[in-house]
Amino acid sequence: MISNPCKTDFRLDGKVAVITGAASGIGLATAELFAEKGAVVCLCDLNAEKVTEIAKRFPNACGYQVNIADTQSVNALTETLIKEHGQIDVLVNSAGVGDIEWAEEMSEKTWRKVIDINLSGTFFMSQRIGQEMIRAGKGGKIISLASQAGIVAIDKHVAYSASKAGIISMTKSLAYEWGKYGIQVNAVSPTATETPLIEGYWDVGERHTNAIANTPAGRYCKPVEIACAALFLASDAANMITGENLVVDGGYTIH
Repeated sequence: MISNPCKTDFRLDGKVAVITGAASGIGLATAELFAEKGAVVCLCDLNAEKVTEIAKRFPNACGYQVNIADTQSVNALTETLIKEHGQIDVLVNSAGVGDIEWAEEMSEKTWRKVIDINLSGTFFMSQRIGQEMIRAGKGGKIISLASQAGIVAIDKHVAYSASKAGIISMTKSLAYEWGKYGIQVNAVSPTATETPLIEGYWDVGERHTNAIANTPAGRYCKPVEIACAALFLASDAANMITGENLVVDGGYTIH
């Protein structure tokens, strides 16, 4: 059994952190915070040009292209990461899409896209990086972005909700299987967060007004607030936390 002592400084010095969806939003905020806390940060995104340019902003950071829904792409990325860095200590699965439609109108194309990227992609990354963590024998941290939509019903979100509920359940299964290897697997479930993903839907009109009214905190989340949750789970302060879903929703799901 691998058991590391608890540290409370929330530093990630000497850790290699892999973050998907790192070209924008929560993934970018997480990469920035992890770099600030001393990690070697591997920013991964489908948009190779953008993520490579962004990586230049941070010390000890590199940009990589990956299509998380494609196992060949995931395998190639992992092999490159191990070759260049020798180890992977932390994985943050932030990549995802938010395509939404009414259930009775949802196309097969939309359903498959959301499930393939959000759920299958998160599993493929977790599985492949998890294999490397198991092989190295030093434990590790895997944090996946779920959502309040995986906990409560939200209209027009049937595929998105299914994908995020799947991530929450998958998190528990991976934590149960991989605890013996010293790997902690957790999820973070944000409320609507001020990223490009909510533009044109959650940030306008009556939907925006009602969502804010039903959130005790009275606002949406900032990307850095989700990054802070991920930092806690990635740090040694959270070594006894696994299989959990940390809800960061300003109280949206408590009523």
